[in-house]
Amino acid sequence: MNHTITIIGLGSGDLDQLPLGIYQSLKQVKPLFLRTREHPVISHLVEEGITFESFDSIYEKHDDFNSVYEEIIQYLLHKAEKENITYAVPGHPLVAEKTVQLLLEEAPKRKIEINILGGQSFLDSLFTAVQIDPMDGFQLLDGTALNRDHIQIHQHVIIAQVYDGFTASHVKLTLLEKYPADYEVILVTAAGSGHEQVRKMPLYQLDHGVKLNNLTSLYVPPVLERELAYKEFSTLRQIIADLRGPNGCPWDKEQTHSSLKKYLIEEAYELLAAIDHDDIENMIEELGDVFLQIMLHAQIGEDEGMFSIEDVLESISSKMVRRHPHVFGEIEVRNSKEVITNWEKIKANEKKGDSSILRKTEKGLPALIKAYEYQKRAAKVGFDWGQAKEAWKKVKEEMQEFDWEVAKDNKQEQIKELGDLLFAIVNVSRLLNIHPEEALQSTNEKFARRFTYIEGKVRESGKSFGEYTLEQLDRFWEEAKEKGL
Repeated sequence: MNHTITIIGLGSGDLDQLPLGIYQSLKQVKPLFLRTREHPVISHLVEEGITFESFDSIYEKHDDFNSVYEEIIQYLLHKAEKENITYAVPGHPLVAEKTVQLLLEEAPKRKIEINILGGQSFLDSLFTAVQIDPMDGFQLLDGTALNRDHIQIHQHVIIAQVYDGFTASHVKLTLLEKYPADYEVILVTAAGSGHEQVRKMPLYQLDHGVKLNNLTSLYVPPVLERELAYKEFSTLRQIIADLRGPNGCPWDKEQTHSSLKKYLIEEAYELLAAIDHDDIENMIEELGDVFLQIMLHAQIGEDEGMFSIEDVLESISSKMVRRHPHVFGEIEVRNSKEVITNWEKIKANEKKGDSSILRKTEKGLPALIKAYEYQKRAAKVGFDWGQAKEAWKKVKEEMQEFDWEVAKDNKQEQIKELGDLLFAIVNVSRLLNIHPEEALQSTNEKFARRFTYIEGKVRESGKSFGEYTLEQLDRFWEEAKEKGL
């Protein structure tokens, strides 16, 4: 014979709010188990001589709720294997009741039936206490497991189980990642009962000497001002859409994937400069500028009906999971070298159709870096000078050919020969284990330091650049050089 666990909701308020059918059931059933006796109705049940067993002592035995819930349901399932039992919980059994969800999962495995008798959810009373319409959209979240990424700041947010100072502190710190410190929130305790308390306060005071218990929930109003939502991805996406919308910016509306290419390169190099100087504030700004370029390209793709930012996110997320089987799968690695080896194998399998080894070089690289990568890949199959001094002979040869074309004043041939010369110099740098990008960047920075010195000397003199000869400016350059700039 299959036995049944009848789960009763005690509602959120006093005895006079308890439905008559629920009240009569509580008076008749035996045995009766309570998740907790900390509820306004329980004292009335005690006065009427209703006997029960509560699980409050189990909360004191464990440091985490999962262990508490597991012990409670195992106890109930063990009892239900022998007889029909009744289990009563605060509020409605299917709202914010983890033990009920666990029972619904586990009971069928033991051929135990579950019968749920509803009670008034605390949500009804809470909506009344804070005077909101849930049709505007709301979230119900667990304060003991609050995650920043789950919070939708444009909706009404209700956080249950803010029952002690530790939980309140965790909730506060999590919310501070999304809301201003002085954002007004509302603590509601015992909503719908004669002991109801509604307290408004700035967010930063949430864990400052406030009395909390297991009937306390936090209400966070929706953010309505755009300025308070600048941290949200959706805000940036809407800003970009507005810029390219009918009433947007003429410049932004004119842009295409091709016209934006140069800006992406510029912003990427400005980010690299911020990283080189370990300038955190500038890194934040430059990362934002790079991200802006990505969002503009994604918005153009969406405007043209070709792709959206969700497609971009899906592509990179699936790639990262696919290429990290040692994190998201069963593969084991011992070090970063093995990670790179696995990465290359997976990448090669993804790109089996490529016919040339040069096509494995990342698309869109700046020409200097692409030349370096082309030469590296060609060297792997033996197409290489082998020694830098041999490659240097090619540099001299290309210099002579470029010199000839300069004398002829043939612009197209000059472009070709200069490209050959630069390519040959990259080859020498590679064979000397010097990355050409780093070398050129070092010289750029040196030039900037020395030229800035020249600018300072010109300003000190009260003259303009036009009043100096090149020879005079060059003497300032030599001064900067002597100073180690």
